[in-house]
Amino acid sequence: MNRKPWHGVLVATPLPWKEENDDTPDLDAYAAHVRWLAASGCDGVTPNGSLGEYQNLTDDQRAAVVRTAVQAAPDGFVVMPGIGAYGAKQARRNAEVAGEAGCPAVMLLPPNSYRARPADVIEHYRIVAEAGVPIVAYNNPFDTKVDLVPQLLAQLYSEGLIVAVKEFSGDVRRFYELRELVPELDVLAGSDDVVLELALAGSPGWIAGYPNAFPASCVELFAAARARELDKALPLYEALHPLLRWDSKTEFVQAIKLSMDLVPGAIDGGRCQPPRGPLAEADAATIREATEKALAAGLH
Repeated sequence: MNRKPWHGVLVATPLPWKEENDDTPDLDAYAAHVRWLAASGCDGVTPNGSLGEYQNLTDDQRAAVVRTAVQAAPDGFVVMPGIGAYGAKQARRNAEVAGEAGCPAVMLLPPNSYRARPADVIEHYRIVAEAGVPIVAYNNPFDTKVDLVPQLLAQLYSEGLIVAVKEFSGDVRRFYELRELVPELDVLAGSDDVVLELALAGSPGWIAGYPNAFPASCVELFAAARARELDKALPLYEALHPLLRWDSKTEFVQAIKLSMDLVPGAIDGGRCQPPRGPLAEADAATIREATEKALAAGLH
């Protein structure tokens, strides 16, 4: 593999659930989804992230999801699981499981059970780094209440604790500040609705949500934006943006799963685990209309 494992379009995957058992993942359906994403041109998957409802999984279930993804992945297709946990030692165990399964990197949130101080964040990443698997930091200040600001990320990188960051703040200005502070750190697009801006700036990867429903068109968008082919990228971005913006909303899991339900060839997204309830009727109608419009425009 010439590219780094966290480069390209890595899809943060949702998890289908068995109908007959409310808290049992449907691993056969999940494997089929991984194979479909690979066949559609994506570069990898990131299971056990926020979109995968990892908080509802036991340690054994999380490990099974990782192994399923690895077994379903063709050669060269990356599996980079989320390993976030309330405790650093639990996150380290998740990293060890991923390494044993053959994953070349993992994605790690900062401590998210409290508003951690910078020193606590650094210690968290130190403990998990002991597993010996390259770590992509995940900055999601909305959910974790901890903001991995550029100065903190620079310190984590200088200690050799991280190799990249999934940037979900939505603030595209941070890309340029990070490039000044620590030019070697890979800044990955983490919010679907700013992917064009970050790819044009030079982001080498996109940890993405909506390729779960429109993988080929999203891959085409990212490639065109990276190549700065705006005549191709802008029309795709405009056509997809009514859906991409849902990746940054509270209902992102339900929204992406609903679009998957409507796209031919995709597995059914299905329901979410409680406490995530069904979409409000108006939101579901908006997502359904945007998905059908995208399909009618030939996106896939």
